[in-house]
Amino acid sequence: MITSNSAEQRASVESRTVVAGPRVNRQVIPHRPKWHGQIAAWLIYFFCATLSRTWRIRWRDSSGRFEPGRTGPVIFALWHNRLALTIALSRYPKFQNDRRTIAALVSASKDGALLTRALQYAGIEGVRGSSSRRGGQALLELARCMRRGLNVAITPDGPRGPKYRVREGIISLAQVSSAEIVPVGAKIYSRYTFKSWDAFQLPLPFSRIDLYFGPTISVPPEASDDQRIALAQEVADALKAINPD
Repeated sequence: MITSNSAEQRASVESRTVVAGPRVNRQVIPHRPKWHGQIAAWLIYFFCATLSRTWRIRWRDSSGRFEPGRTGPVIFALWHNRLALTIALSRYPKFQNDRRTIAALVSASKDGALLTRALQYAGIEGVRGSSSRRGGQALLELARCMRRGLNVAITPDGPRGPKYRVREGIISLAQVSSAEIVPVGAKIYSRYTFKSWDAFQLPLPFSRIDLYFGPTISVPPEASDDQRIALAQEVADALKAINPD
C-alpha cells in the first residue's frame, strides 16, 4: 500500500513510460456524457447487471491473495475482451461487503464516458485514461484510489490493442504502489463474440463461466527497464495461460 507523498512523485516519473510525446505534461479533460448519454449508460448497466445475475460462475482462486489476514489493495489484470466480467468480479464472495471495492481504468474517449457512468451505477469507480490519452494523470488517480483501499482493475491490452499485448502502464502502477498484480482469466462456455479488434466476448444468459485468479506477480520498486519489460511479458503469459479462447 502507498504510504507517503513520495509515491505520487514516483508515479509522476514512472508515468512518462506510459504516455509519450507532448501529452506527458498536458492536462487532458476526459469526455463526460450528456443527459441522453447518462440514460444510455443506465440502460447499459441495467442490461449487464440483469444478464450477469444469470451467469453460473465457478470461482477458481490460486492467487492466495484473498485469504484471511491478507490486507492491502491489489491490481486485477484482465484482457479487454473479458471486460464484461467486471461487474461479476466485484461480487467475488471473499471480498468485503462493500459495493465500492474496485476502481477500473477506462478510456478518456466518448465511449469511455458511457462505460464509466455505467460502472458507477454498479458501484465501480471509473478512472479515465489510456496509454495514448491522459495516461500519466490516470496513473496518479489510480494510486490515490489504492491509498483509499480500493482494488484496481486494468485491461493491459486496451483500449485499442494490439490484442493480448501488455502495455507497461500496469507495471508502472504496481511499481509505485507495491501492490501485487492478480491475473484474471475466464472460460466462457456460451458466448457471443463481436467482430471487434479484441474479439469482445459477451457471455450469453445462463452461461457457465469458470473465473480464475492466477498466482500474483510483484514488481520491485527498483525494477530496471529490462525487468519491467520482462515483467510485462510475465503478466501476458499468465493471462494467456488462464484465458482459453
